[in-house]
Amino acid sequence: MDKKKFSYALITMLMVISACSNKEEARPVKNEETVQQEEKPVTAEEEEVSVYPLTGLEAEGELNQRPVAVMINNHPTARPQSGLHKADIVYEVLAEGSITRFLAVFQSEIPDTIGPVRSARDYYIDLSEGFDALFISHGWSPDAQEKLESGEADYLNGLFYDGTLFWRADHRKAPHNSYISYENILKGAKSNKYETTADVEPLAFLSEEEVVNLKGEPASKFVIKYDKSETWNVTYEYNQTKQSYSRFSDNEQTVDLESEEPIQLTNVFVVEMEHTFIDSYGRRSIDLTSGGKAILFQNGQMKEVKWENRNGRILPVKDGEVLKLVPGKTWVNIVPNIEDAFVIQTQ
Repeated sequence: MDKKKFSYALITMLMVISACSNKEEARPVKNEETVQQEEKPVTAEEEEVSVYPLTGLEAEGELNQRPVAVMINNHPTARPQSGLHKADIVYEVLAEGSITRFLAVFQSEIPDTIGPVRSARDYYIDLSEGFDALFISHGWSPDAQEKLESGEADYLNGLFYDGTLFWRADHRKAPHNSYISYENILKGAKSNKYETTADVEPLAFLSEEEVVNLKGEPASKFVIKYDKSETWNVTYEYNQTKQSYSRFSDNEQTVDLESEEPIQLTNVFVVEMEHTFIDSYGRRSIDLTSGGKAILFQNGQMKEVKWENRNGRILPVKDGEVLKLVPGKTWVNIVPNIEDAFVIQTQ
């Protein structure tokens, strides 16, 4: 090879080596810190946890189930009831005389069997509207009938579905033996073209740290008296280990009929509302809008507060601010007079 050709080949080879070297230098290299950041696992605190809107508990199922509000019988011959233990929120309110009935609001979990189902009163319908719930009853008062037939709420009434969507249990006598299933509620909703899903406005809940730091007067056992007779008295006992309240009626613990699972609550809210008799039958009108005295029980403690109706929901308020709830289930006892109805018992 002559010198000219050799020089040309050498120059070409050097250019190729230089180009390869530049490509290697231009290739991005992950330093150790970057690799560690990318491989770092996401902590539980960093993950966004979905919670149910009416309990604040971590969601294990659908979040957008439309709430279902069911009128449930509380006559002594209707106890123990079916499905109450799965309600997110229960309102206990006087119907006639000293008899209370429940409005059970289900959203996070809806039991297979609910009942005994009883007739509606207008103020129970008003309470259900704060959740845009599908309203379930068996029968109605004249005022409740007017509200429902005017379209104030979507509803299923056992008067029209007795023996189809509703059934009569053979272990109890009428009118304390009407039951319905969630499957039949869905069937009824479909046939009436009611929505079964909804974006449910969440309640405000305390964080774990806020729960630990709650302040109030000790009150681990207390009684709500609806009458002089113990038949209509409600007792709540706080279990520090379980961090929940158990409920008793007439000294019998409130449990589910089928599973015998007890009611376990994290919030008990006692509110005073004006009650007015409106007919000779003993039906009442109850003022759900004016606000007033209330007591909130959480973590085995009590706190005197006010109640306000915010967008149809009865909520605890202190110094104009809505108080947060402890995550879990809530029971609301509506009474005509707190001073007459409320008794603390020492253990």
